[in-house]
Amino acid sequence: MKRIKVITLGCSKNSVDTEHLLAALPPAEFELAEGWPVDYLLYNTCGFIGDAKEESIAAVFEGVEAKKRGDAARLGVFGCLSQRYASSLPELIPEVDAWFGARDMNPVLAWLGAPPSRFVSRRREGGGYAYLKISEGCDRRCSYCAIPGIRGAHRSVPVDDLVKEAASLASEGVSELILIAQDTTWYGLDLYGKRSLGRLLGELSAIPQIRRLRIHYSYPASFPDDVLEQMRDNPKVCKYLDIPLQHISDPVLRNMHRGIDSRGTRELIARLRATVPGVVLRTTMIVGHPGEGEAEFRELMDFVEEARFERLGAFKYSEEEGTWGAEHLADDVPEEVKQERLDALMSLQAGISAGFNKSRVGKVENVIIDAVSPSGLVCRSAFESPEVDGEILVKPKRAGAARIGSYIDVRIDGFDEYDLSAVEL
Repeated sequence: MKRIKVITLGCSKNSVDTEHLLAALPPAEFELAEGWPVDYLLYNTCGFIGDAKEESIAAVFEGVEAKKRGDAARLGVFGCLSQRYASSLPELIPEVDAWFGARDMNPVLAWLGAPPSRFVSRRREGGGYAYLKISEGCDRRCSYCAIPGIRGAHRSVPVDDLVKEAASLASEGVSELILIAQDTTWYGLDLYGKRSLGRLLGELSAIPQIRRLRIHYSYPASFPDDVLEQMRDNPKVCKYLDIPLQHISDPVLRNMHRGIDSRGTRELIARLRATVPGVVLRTTMIVGHPGEGEAEFRELMDFVEEARFERLGAFKYSEEEGTWGAEHLADDVPEEVKQERLDALMSLQAGISAGFNKSRVGKVENVIIDAVSPSGLVCRSAFESPEVDGEILVKPKRAGAARIGSYIDVRIDGFDEYDLSAVEL
């Protein structure tokens, strides 16, 4: 038996890649190790922005130390970081035995001595939810984003393969699927000649064990109407949408190459709210992008106050080599100003999120149990996505009766800007 340890960094898309890789390993030949020593130590890396790159490089150096101690016989690296810096990393860290990209896991399998795979199945460690990566790569050309250069052109996974993968996950106890991609609204164009996310939602909802379908990473330009109809009419599709908008100022949006302007963005938000009553919107903003002066940032703050996004995250612009922005735009907002703007935006959002959570106090909600802790049950409703949103800490009716992945009704009895508390009914 070969002992293998895989350490995954970065986003949920990387987690799915790792699960596919592990599922392809013949169980009679490979053992997934928790401790040391191991025959193979693998890092699945992130190369999106500066902080993520630094974290991945630091982790790989930890792997080098593990190899020097004799805890790992062979050290391999794959994922976005090694795809992006394939020409320089081997020289920088020669102790790594093998470097691989992010677009094809079969070379990793070959290095491990495993047969190639189509990666329909997954190897997971329990829980009631799972991410379903519906496509790879991106055809968008946002000026600040390095992902198209790392992950390549958009490639959809066929509907039939996704339904098989979802059914397999459902047989393992998964009841909530979180659909992810670089842009979920682009799904199907390459395979079927039209956007097919709405069709996919309908196919997945036919799996009896699946109770929730959640959509992440949707692009705002030309948002498909049939997806809104699914959110409105299909009880399994959460009235929840992760739709990164990045900004509202027209000069900044033009510099970002977002393909939508301020008016179109406002019209989209109004359409979402009107078509799907009660929808919860999560978005992401970038502060300090080239072209963002004080007036543009003020416009962003006013828009966030106006739109009342239930969930919002933000990050500071970082110039990424190889992007259009790095080559054509001056990174002219000082770092301290970026931080001030980030702090101001998140302070504003904290009050908005707290107001949304406060409005839920006294209401009965159906939640999934994600974990059991000494202080109660860690749960989520249809309004919370794992890892990025808050949690609902529930006081159970009976100690020891909870099962991870099961659903219970609770009454919300407390809140802050991120989390809620509740009692089981």
